[in-house]
Amino acid sequence: MFNKIILVGNLTRDIELRYSQSGMGIAKTAIATSRKFTSNGEKKEEVCFVDITFFARSAEVANQYLRKGSKILVEGRLNFDQWVDQNGQKRSKHSVTVETMQMLDSKGDNQGGYTPPAGTPMDNQAQGGEYSAPTQGQGQSYQQPQQQQQPSYNNQAAQQQSRQMPSAESIPTIDIDEDEIPF
Repeated sequence: MFNKIILVGNLTRDIELRYSQSGMGIAKTAIATSRKFTSNGEKKEEVCFVDITFFARSAEVANQYLRKGSKILVEGRLNFDQWVDQNGQKRSKHSVTVETMQMLDSKGDNQGGYTPPAGTPMDNQAQGGEYSAPTQGQGQSYQQPQQQQQPSYNNQAAQQQSRQMPSAESIPTIDIDEDEIPF
């Protein structure tokens, strides 16, 4: 069986961070996703609200960098929660346990959130980098996100000089009618 869900949307409320008795972080919030469509010539928008939960280090990272309105991509498992409310009624809902998140806000558009200093490990996430939460069984280990290495300008110039433009004779001629183009 396969249980994977990917959602992109905005957080509907600030994150509520708590810690379990073992010291593991548990952060809860909700995400709003939308779908725009046309029905009978009328434009409509359908919004879906989903509760999401972060665990361990990803809970702390989410609490530190995300706020209400933050745009985020989450990848995780869909859960079906059941309980009995105060009136004795059986209740249920679907929620998502986040395994991977990606912050989609630009660095200057983080709604008053904290912007980490350049070069810190979390600077990558603030710029739309990806943070993978540890999966169950890994405990509370934290895996540093891989930093992309910036090429130096000297190396780029050397690479561009070593590349040569192809000659006009080596470029093939392609005969395509405009009717064959699908767009």
